[in-house]
Amino acid sequence: MIKKLTLAVLVVLCCLSSAFAQAKYTPTVGNMAARRHFQDMKFGLFIHWGIYSILGDGEWVMNQRKIPYNDYKRLADFFNPQEFNAKEWVAFAKKAGMKYITVTSRHHDGFSMFKTGLSAYNIVDATPYKKDPMMELAKECEKEGIELHFYYSLLDWGRPDYAYGTTVVDGKPQAGDWLGYINFMKGQLTELITKYPGVKGIWFDGNWERPKADWHYDDIYGTIHKLNSSILIGNNHHLAPKEGEDFQMFEKDLPGANTTGFSADSKIGELPLETCETINDNWGFNIKDDHYKSTKQIIQYLVNAAGKNANFLLNIGPMPNGKIQPEFTDTMAVVGKWVQKNGESIYGTRGAVVPAQQWGVVTVKGKTMYAHITTAPAEKYIFIPDVKGTVKSAALLAGGPAIKFKQQPEGLFVYTDGLTLDPIDTIVKLTVN
Repeated sequence: MIKKLTLAVLVVLCCLSSAFAQAKYTPTVGNMAARRHFQDMKFGLFIHWGIYSILGDGEWVMNQRKIPYNDYKRLADFFNPQEFNAKEWVAFAKKAGMKYITVTSRHHDGFSMFKTGLSAYNIVDATPYKKDPMMELAKECEKEGIELHFYYSLLDWGRPDYAYGTTVVDGKPQAGDWLGYINFMKGQLTELITKYPGVKGIWFDGNWERPKADWHYDDIYGTIHKLNSSILIGNNHHLAPKEGEDFQMFEKDLPGANTTGFSADSKIGELPLETCETINDNWGFNIKDDHYKSTKQIIQYLVNAAGKNANFLLNIGPMPNGKIQPEFTDTMAVVGKWVQKNGESIYGTRGAVVPAQQWGVVTVKGKTMYAHITTAPAEKYIFIPDVKGTVKSAALLAGGPAIKFKQQPEGLFVYTDGLTLDPIDTIVKLTVN
């Protein structure tokens, strides 16, 4: 049955390829509205979870330990996450102040964490669990008003048609069945978009394994936008945005930074921006990784991302049984309380209006500016350059008396003497005419 369905789907996709291709992409009105909403949400939860979680050594364990593909596939035989609870995952995100979830539907190991008719190597057909956690998560997200995005790996370490490690010549790998693999991906993406309710985005990863290959993005992106023109497409290729993409992402770096070496060619484009980072050092569950980021580090990352006009996608790696580590839940509960109190200076704002300063960043919403002081200034004031309009008032967002300020042609001086600065973020709310 699987083989027959696979052939039928691939034949249809081959016939429709030219119709779905988008050589010149013009976003629809709905897509542009989705982009603005995406920018408004600001804070999302990234989830890396798969059969690799069983080994407790991150999502790259098959590749890094050089486990043969046929041996690695045996992990599916005892992947049985009986403690998975979609309600708990969504509640965790909401409590932390997150507005959307991006979850791994298929990672580089090629295992599909959803029910697919295009491969028996999936959580329903290949594991004793026999259930589809992606469907449960999609339904719960829709119920609770959390947006759902699917991470989808472009590369595959095991499929013969991908032929991992093959040399690319003239845009095409010299082994495998490249067009067959492209159509396989299109078929799975079609399943994810048409069968799972409320899907708002596709988060691609793996282009960097074959940077010189012709990935047929006009066809892949065209297929997605044909199925749902409002779906947002992003690609973690570490390059400038490509035709057909709707947001630009930065891995483990704020836009404009390159501390990891991933963003050497990632010039900031005109699309909505997103930065992703891990809550400890690994994307997938690692039983030895206790290098947890503090609440201060997470909050300041969120603030700095907003100040640079980017969303912050914070990753966790749930345990193989489907539970989220208590270290993560405890930390994010504290972060959530901060966001609940100070969210007006984050949600719905725009950044990069004022360049980041040594003392912090500025976010803007309508006629209101929020100066986030994350580092105590050397002087008894902060200076905000090139403020447009006339500042009418200044006060702490947390409440209290008015704050002294002086506006000059070159910018605004806000005096901090007499203020008790918050060790994480002192937020000054400025009303501007």
